[in-house]
Amino acid sequence: MNDEVPWQDRDEDARHRDRMRRKKELIDRRIAKATIDRGVLVVNTGNGKGKSSSGFGMLARSLGHGFRCGVVQFIKGSFSTGEEAFFRMFEDGPLDYHVMGEGYTWETQDKARDVAAAMAAWEVAESMLRDPAYDFVLLDELNIALVKRYVPLDRVLEALRLRPERQHVVITGRGAPDDLVAAADTVTEMRVVKHAYQAGIRAQKGVEL
Repeated sequence: MNDEVPWQDRDEDARHRDRMRRKKELIDRRIAKATIDRGVLVVNTGNGKGKSSSGFGMLARSLGHGFRCGVVQFIKGSFSTGEEAFFRMFEDGPLDYHVMGEGYTWETQDKARDVAAAMAAWEVAESMLRDPAYDFVLLDELNIALVKRYVPLDRVLEALRLRPERQHVVITGRGAPDDLVAAADTVTEMRVVKHAYQAGIRAQKGVEL
């Protein structure tokens, strides 16, 4: 039995190694140019699923690194979620978790109440953005409050601009305002391809809740 590698496979392996070598050189050069070390502002927006999920994933990473973290949830609040149940376990240590919404606006049907809830949530968020003890702050669904003008955009932008230099902030919610997108360091727009809800499947624990 001949165990030798066919010459065609040897050529393909050589081409692969050459491609990967050149790719590594390119990536290494890009990494070497990234010398700035400071907190970043991340905005997750768009109509697709995954905006909050991504934010909570970064929260888990931050807790894993021993960061002091804060969470303020706008709009949401009328129902319990898996992430809240899980992350509440960290509250006696490195995490402050505030659920301050009163439910989606089509449920509350009370604009004055929605505005009051959003502004109360923003007061908590703003205090975190002033506090250098917080390494990571997640402002979940803040974009919704901004789009509906429940919270003044200029006040949010000013607080973000003046926050501690090493503080990371993640803001989620569809319809991120253009000025917030411009101010952010990283922006991801989630796009809908398919969603189970469109097929009549109701929200599921562990997926949506």
